[in-house]
Amino acid sequence: MKTARMKHASLFSGLLSLLYVAVPAAQIPASEVDAHIAAARAAAGQDYRATFVNLCLPAGGGGRGAAGRGAGAPAAAGRAGAGRGAPAAGGTAPATPDRSGWYASPYKVFDNLYWLGTRQHSSWALRTSEGVIIIDTNFAWATQPEIIDGLTTLGLNPRDIKYVIISHAHGDHDQGAAELQRRFGAKVVMGAPDWESTLQRPATAAGGVPKRDIAVGAEGSSVTLGDTTVTIVATPGHTAGTLSYVFPVKDQGRTVMVAYSGGTLTGAFGTDGARWDEYAASQRKIAKVAADAGATVVLSNHSEYDGAYTKARLVTAKREVGENHPFIAGADAVQRYFTVMSECAMASKLRLGAK
Repeated sequence: MKTARMKHASLFSGLLSLLYVAVPAAQIPASEVDAHIAAARAAAGQDYRATFVNLCLPAGGGGRGAAGRGAGAPAAAGRAGAGRGAPAAGGTAPATPDRSGWYASPYKVFDNLYWLGTRQHSSWALRTSEGVIIIDTNFAWATQPEIIDGLTTLGLNPRDIKYVIISHAHGDHDQGAAELQRRFGAKVVMGAPDWESTLQRPATAAGGVPKRDIAVGAEGSSVTLGDTTVTIVATPGHTAGTLSYVFPVKDQGRTVMVAYSGGTLTGAFGTDGARWDEYAASQRKIAKVAADAGATVVLSNHSEYDGAYTKARLVTAKREVGENHPFIAGADAVQRYFTVMSECAMASKLRLGAK
């Protein structure tokens, strides 16, 4: 079985490579669609190939995945996420998938930022002088082993969690919010439109339903805890209430700015041109905020997009003198990430004839 999986992975990797280099960079685009794809490909380079493939290559409607499900998630995880945390048939939460397919150890990736993700989905802990801010919470079945136990393993106290900021209301990112709110008194922050959808869930939804706390409107907001401020940017598109962030972390005492992408896939947009335009505009919006802040790190809530699962483990390796931090990509690379997202959105909109 292992050999078969390796062969399939090799074939898939080879296919991606062929698709990725199918059009030479120097070729003149034959249409507007080609022009946007060429711009996205150039921006992606080798850094953001998965983002390019998922968003730019057609697969049944503009993007490769359905909104709300992260590619690469275990089958059971995908079912839970696709339903935005809804229970399985019969009103009970879906069974936890085999731990061997998703569990990952927690890692300290910056002086004050910790990765608490599964192999597919990311949760982050931002330590401040007055407590901890959790960014995204993964599926309900990952809350205890990845977030709560993960904090303890890394020497942090879960009772210090003061805020839980949710990028968007899909089960693979928000199912742990209610538990952290109930057990530790954390304030839950979410985009106002996503709060509305969250509060309509049945009480038996996986992870439960959090009580409404802090709703962020279209103008954005910020959360300040002790010595740290997270700038919250409303970036509707993936969901109506998707939030992205810019915040500082420390690398060996040096301040580094992070840009956090709140939502990626576009598979549910179809021919709704307004949604494509909104999504692209949101990427340009967070890109500008990131540029103004001098962000040199880009993070996501899916490891396939920012390489978090791999990079987190690389952080533990000894850095040679002058060698950069695995997560620090540079200001240009951060901007290229958002360019991939906006250019792919425009290509998909045109390809589908969306108005």
